Amino acid sequence: MFSVEFFPPRDADEERVLWRSARKLEPLDPAFVSISYGAGGSTRDRTLETVLEIQAAGHRAAPHISCIGATRADIAATLELYKSKGIDHIVALRGDLPSGAASAGELRYASELVAFIRERTGDHFHIEVACYPEFHPQARSPREDMANFKTKIEAGADAAITQYFFNADSYFRFVDECEALGIAAPIVPGIMPIGNFSQLARFSDACGAEIPRWLRLKMLGLGDDAASIRSLGLDVVTELCDRLLSRGAPGLHFYTMNQAGLTSTIWQRLGL
Repeated sequence: MFSVEFFPPRDADEERVLWRSARKLEPLDPAFVSISYGAGGSTRDRTLETVLEIQAAGHRAAPHISCIGATRADIAATLELYKSKGIDHIVALRGDLPSGAASAGELRYASELVAFIRERTGDHFHIEVACYPEFHPQARSPREDMANFKTKIEAGADAAITQYFFNADSYFRFVDECEALGIAAPIVPGIMPIGNFSQLARFSDACGAEIPRWLRLKMLGLGDDAASIRSLGLDVVTELCDRLLSRGAPGLHFYTMNQAGLTSTIWQRLGL
């Protein structure tokens, strides 16, 4: 299964970029297009609007839905709206509490959200959840992180998409540990193409995704040479994807950052 992710545009310029990218990726026929959700549902309306437009354009849309900062009634209403629009695939996340927010909402964890979705909608939705081969940055221990992931699967999730990573061995180790715990759900690697390295470094430091030292030093050594950064990034990520697929990964999920070029090139290099 090969899929892509967009974030909701914040203005007219970003909307033009998103749709230009969507058109470029359309010939690749992704299994679904996921649409992300801001902290505490801060982009809820834009997410909904984008989801419906993606669906209307003929793609299988998979909206993110998070529980932090939301009530059960809010979530139930969103689920019913998606059902009424023919959407049957969602990505269920805990989400992040917006800065200054007073309440985490009525559901505190993604596992509670998954259980609530199943309670309200039965098997209508195919539910993806997140997982972290290099462990969630807020987890107190690797054991706790694995236990939390298992709880999400047992609550009714169908599959998982990982945080992005650049060390294939971390993914294979994680899958082995999941199998040892009896977790049989497909675990799809999340892939982050490398375009702007300084931006990637900021994201990675914030979310706990490790950039291998050799790669960080090589990228830093290229300075502001955007073409060389792009070329090295394409080689590194294509090799990563090839290794993942050759050793049995069930697909790839591309975090496009609303840009089509790198994802399309990697896809073509892999012959997908």
